[in-house]
Amino acid sequence: MTGCAIVPAYDAARHVGDVVRSLVRLWPHPGAVIVVDDGSRDATAKVAEEAGAIVVRHPQNRGKGAALRTGFWYAHEQGFEVAVTVDADGQHPPAEALRLLECDAPANALVLGTRDLVKAGAPRPNQISNGISNFFLSMFARTIFADTQCGLRRYPIARTLAADGGANGYAFEAEIILRAMASGVPVIEIPIEVIYPPEKERLSHFHSVRDPARIIRHVVGTLVETRYMSRAPHQILVPPLVPRAKASSPTATASPIIESAAE
Repeated sequence: MTGCAIVPAYDAARHVGDVVRSLVRLWPHPGAVIVVDDGSRDATAKVAEEAGAIVVRHPQNRGKGAALRTGFWYAHEQGFEVAVTVDADGQHPPAEALRLLECDAPANALVLGTRDLVKAGAPRPNQISNGISNFFLSMFARTIFADTQCGLRRYPIARTLAADGGANGYAFEAEIILRAMASGVPVIEIPIEVIYPPEKERLSHFHSVRDPARIIRHVVGTLVETRYMSRAPHQILVPPLVPRAKASSPTATASPIIESAAE
């Protein structure tokens, strides 16, 4: 099983270099740390590339879900089977990302990192918004989830792309859980450690009131489309995986298939 690390990044020049360098040092596969610069207005792309990442860029900001989808298409073209997603703000220790990559969960499973937000010292609004999202998603899915918002996850790339999640923002991470379950993809939770820096050093574009409301709205729409989990969602055609050893050399420019897939 070949796996990459995908880092969606927006205006993250202050932290992304350290994140990339740490991942590059630990990762077992060369050319496997991919940063998707989601239309940043700062030097995110330059810093990430200098730190050793393959950088794919959006001309303008399109949201975390769109950035992840772009990263998945690019990784699939490069022959990777799974992708561990890592936030660009430094909250996800690279060793924890590697642990998800190497965990004994099946390669076709969606592996969710689950945080202890109280132990980690997460801000109170974050704890509340996560609790609300967990409650509604667990109720709709008829499965208890401990953490539906954590960005540290391992995705089966081809099956994630085939599920064709449509959300471009933070709702993607909740929506894809439902689409995975409806598609027969195993969903496995693994406790992880995270780091919350002092408040003045934190980088977050997540709005603790607005974004959970959007997440719930997208979840309801997904439930309607999947008929409350009784049938699989519409699946898109994903080209066959090119074996990693024969994959084309990574470039820093998104190919047409990536750009069209991420719209």
